[in-house]
Amino acid sequence: MGKLNLKVSIDQKSGFCFGVVEAIKRAEDHLNKGEKIYCLGQIVHNEEEVNRLEQKGMITISHEEFKKLKNIKVLFRAHGEPPESYQIVQQNHIDLIDASCPIVTKLQQRVKKAYDNHENIFIFGKPGHPEIIGLLGQTDGNAVVFKDISELSFEKLPPKITLFSQTTMDKKRYAEIIKILREHGIDVKVNNTICGEVANRQPEIKNFCKSFDKIVFVAGKKSSNGKVLYSACKEANPQAYFISSVNEISRQWFAPNESVGICGATSTPQWLMQKVKSHLESL
Repeated sequence: MGKLNLKVSIDQKSGFCFGVVEAIKRAEDHLNKGEKIYCLGQIVHNEEEVNRLEQKGMITISHEEFKKLKNIKVLFRAHGEPPESYQIVQQNHIDLIDASCPIVTKLQQRVKKAYDNHENIFIFGKPGHPEIIGLLGQTDGNAVVFKDISELSFEKLPPKITLFSQTTMDKKRYAEIIKILREHGIDVKVNNTICGEVANRQPEIKNFCKSFDKIVFVAGKKSSNGKVLYSACKEANPQAYFISSVNEISRQWFAPNESVGICGATSTPQWLMQKVKSHLESL
């Protein structure tokens, strides 16, 4: 089998958003000093990056484990946490490294304000996602979370609602939801809470994908932003493949001398895209 001689480029605009960069930097600052730190939930929805940090000594814990631990150092990741987690920090004398993304923190404050004003809160997002759990915590669990308009019954909706979105959702779908709700006579108070950095990646990634024969999109299986961006890739270039690690790459996907673009989610580390590039160049 001869060498494929692929021409491989990495999308320079892909990779960690600033919220994730900051959370990982905070974790590494402590780990490099040899400190023992615990992370509440996966620091980022990317197994490879989680493994790298765990090898440096970071311990990932669940919310159940967190409730039982005392006098330790815990990192809150970029997704944000509900008020209950901060209460546990107080009660259990935990040394907190709060790496909640400022955009998420601001969104939490807006949701809490709307809840305190007795507004009917609806959130476009993924039920069970860590960011959503943090947002629901601002409303004592009294908000409606939906990821598709079909989940809502227009007959049962209150005449006036306050609408928010998880920061990593699709901007186009959010706009469609607002339009449909208004067409059904619902008075919608709209909050534009999709992260600008995330929203801008869709047009950017589409432009990038158009320039190549094949695309390799790198993201963790649990990344919601990964799913959104991958569908944008696929729209721009149907010859796009989703992988989470190098060993998922198949030589059969490529023909000799093809151009291949590598891009990823806001939770995809640069080093992993670099590793994919080296692997493709060796085929």
